[in-house]
Amino acid sequence: MNRLAAAFAKPTAPVSRGIARSGPAILSYGFRPFFLLAGIWAVLAMLIWLASLMTGLAVGGDFGPLGWHGHEMVFGYASAALAGFLLTAIPNWTGRLPVSGLALALLVLVWLAGRLAMLLAGGLGMTVAGIIDGAFLPLLALIAAREVIVGRNWKNLKIVIALGVLSAANLLYHLGHVVDLPENLGLRLGVAAYVMLIAIVGGRIVPSFTRNWLSRQGPGAMPSSFDRLDKVALIATGPALLLWSVFPYADFTGIIALLAAALQAVRLWRWRGLRAAREPLVLVLHLSYAFVPLGLLGIGLAAFGLVDHASALHMLTVGGIGGMTLAVMTRASLGHTGRPLAAAPLIQIAYLALGLAGLARPMAELLPDLFIPIIAASGALWILAFSLFLIIYTPILTGPRQG
Repeated sequence: MNRLAAAFAKPTAPVSRGIARSGPAILSYGFRPFFLLAGIWAVLAMLIWLASLMTGLAVGGDFGPLGWHGHEMVFGYASAALAGFLLTAIPNWTGRLPVSGLALALLVLVWLAGRLAMLLAGGLGMTVAGIIDGAFLPLLALIAAREVIVGRNWKNLKIVIALGVLSAANLLYHLGHVVDLPENLGLRLGVAAYVMLIAIVGGRIVPSFTRNWLSRQGPGAMPSSFDRLDKVALIATGPALLLWSVFPYADFTGIIALLAAALQAVRLWRWRGLRAAREPLVLVLHLSYAFVPLGLLGIGLAAFGLVDHASALHMLTVGGIGGMTLAVMTRASLGHTGRPLAAAPLIQIAYLALGLAGLARPMAELLPDLFIPIIAASGALWILAFSLFLIIYTPILTGPRQG
């Protein structure tokens, strides 16, 4: 098991001894509060967005309901899921103690303040809301940088760079409502950063966990090891996403995105997901990652005017970011609380619901006469998925570790 994949396994003994043992269990490790808050906000933010769409409920002040919705999915929900992952993975990478107790509680409060500020932007004003909301990702980046540098874990400085890009993307989102910037530049750049993280980290953990499971099933084809094709796929994907962020309508963006889509599809095929289809915790990783080449394909087609740009965006956000974060949260929460790695039946339904939401949402722009019903159906499936997550995982995330 490589180091990235090990971040999702049970903590090593030196790390687990450093976990805070006084106070509530939820503040003992970063994945606990942030995975729980990600699930709660996934449901609440979607309910608020659907209410705004259906009834005209005012939300987000001058950001507008659509701008608020996009921001809160990318920089609200996804940032909580990412924080839970990083605060769990970094101690495994560095051998240092995890952030817990009061320090973790303060970080949680900063994230919560951002959500409240964006909700009340109409009263606070866009500048104040932007300052409050913009504090979380830079703070998380500083914490990650400190741990990586002090732990001399230089190879994972790229995670700090990714957090820097996300911080800049959020800043650009807010600046875009004050100065003249390309429409949705910050939002696309934020999505691009998350998708690149999925391509890098997912490209390690998906074949690793697949190999671990297949090795217990008997002889047969195994996932390909990281090689030149993986490197070429990542080299193509990075520029494709960056060009999409800045020049979404350019032909050269479409050409590179289509190339990246083909390379990522071949990469995914080599991980032997069909052989692991009987294990939901592994299968969901493959299905979620499939939205990366699908989304890149959508970007390429949209650049040539063959599909709507919003369809490409939602392939990456709902299916890719939403699916992969749910897959990671469900697996990591089990492993780090000493529970067997097995997906409960309701969680398998959650995986299915979120996958269907990811497939349905891009169809709204392709079938404009059914726009509202499709949006409502996709939103309902998203809410169902994360409601089931909360039903199963709230006791796990707030209760004591087993074993």
